[in-house]
Amino acid sequence: MHVTYWCEMAWLPPGEIVESVVVGVEGRRIVEVRPEAAPPPGAVRLAGLTLPGLANCHSHAFHRALRGHTQTGRGSFWTWRERMYAVAEALGPDSYLDLATATYAEMALAGITTVAEFHYLHHGPGGRPYADPNAMGHALVEAARRAGLRITLLDTCYLTGGIGDALTGTQLRFGDGDADRWAARADNLAQVYEGEEDVEIGAAIHSVRAVPPEQMPVVVDFAHRHTAPLHAHVSEQPAENEACVELYSATPVQVLHEHGALGPRSTAVHATHLSDVDVALLGGSTTHVCMCPTTERDLADGVGPARRLLDAGSPVTLGTDSQAVIDLFEEARAVELDERLVTGERGHWHAEQLLNAATAIGQASLGFPDAGCLVPGAWADLVSVRLDSVRTAGATKATAVEAVVFAATSADVYSVVAGGRRIVEDGRHVLGDVGALLGEALAPLNR
Repeated sequence: MHVTYWCEMAWLPPGEIVESVVVGVEGRRIVEVRPEAAPPPGAVRLAGLTLPGLANCHSHAFHRALRGHTQTGRGSFWTWRERMYAVAEALGPDSYLDLATATYAEMALAGITTVAEFHYLHHGPGGRPYADPNAMGHALVEAARRAGLRITLLDTCYLTGGIGDALTGTQLRFGDGDADRWAARADNLAQVYEGEEDVEIGAAIHSVRAVPPEQMPVVVDFAHRHTAPLHAHVSEQPAENEACVELYSATPVQVLHEHGALGPRSTAVHATHLSDVDVALLGGSTTHVCMCPTTERDLADGVGPARRLLDAGSPVTLGTDSQAVIDLFEEARAVELDERLVTGERGHWHAEQLLNAATAIGQASLGFPDAGCLVPGAWADLVSVRLDSVRTAGATKATAVEAVVFAATSADVYSVVAGGRRIVEDGRHVLGDVGALLGEALAPLNR
């Protein structure tokens, strides 16, 4: 099916705002981009600024149930984690399907067209596998499809409850026993979706806390065999670094480097507490770094050295992580604004750089290098943002990118075309009232 869109303004490579852009879509792909063209008869008109689809490069869908419940009182990452475990313990394939569908629909409303799900809730209570050992993974893929998103499902290896500690309690649901058994299950999952355009099966080393170094090469090998993304939580907490150095005489980044887990298809998530050597290793290997500022500030984790990492050679991407907020514009500007607070200086990042992190760089890091740009042959992802809201009114062609990155919110996204399908129109998702869907999915978990 051919659909023609006429964009009042569009952000086109190599980073220009162009007016009156015709975009032709055939099936899931863009087949034509004509700048400065009159709207053809029958074209769908997209006011404001139209961008490529946004990439959410780090998500834990079930953490959406924590919003509002973990923002009370005092505490730390570790006390927050106990509440997270309680939610994980309550979910099964059907309830996870409902929650993830609603969460991904919320992402779609925010302009996200691809999500990387860092998936470790694999098994039933007590660690007993479901009849289909990948039932929870299949629920996540189905949820993304219902919501209209592409998904990079990062099947996560999680073997220990801490450095040198066995899995206990809810953690038993995360583990496969050892990396070989993890790989056998993950290989079966990858085979199911082989050849599916909208699904990428990748791998993740949960962290140095959860995967002993001698087990890591099996996960790395899986990523190599499947030419797939490989992600890992890295140096999110000082306590993690201290325990790692004490046992291995190396930082988490050094351990990952020594076991082959860094490289251009890899992403270090958070990378908050790094040494100079860590920055050099990540940058020198062109490992991506995914910053999740709304979660990092919610958990009082700290501010990672995003600009230093970029200058060292690490492409930077963005993620919503714990779903404390689902708004990639907020994640993008927080990278700059948090660095201002730490350094006392402004202007570490240009708006175009941050928008590129949220689009083309993010999409490529998730295994979709043909997304994130409005060019013929690319995935037909068109995200249109109002420039006449109370946040963006006054934006001009010259300031549109700055207005979107530094002032717009997810509420300003009013139209989303993902893979050629219009999933958001006039601010409403094709599934209907997403707030109601979330309420229904969350009610059993919040009793």
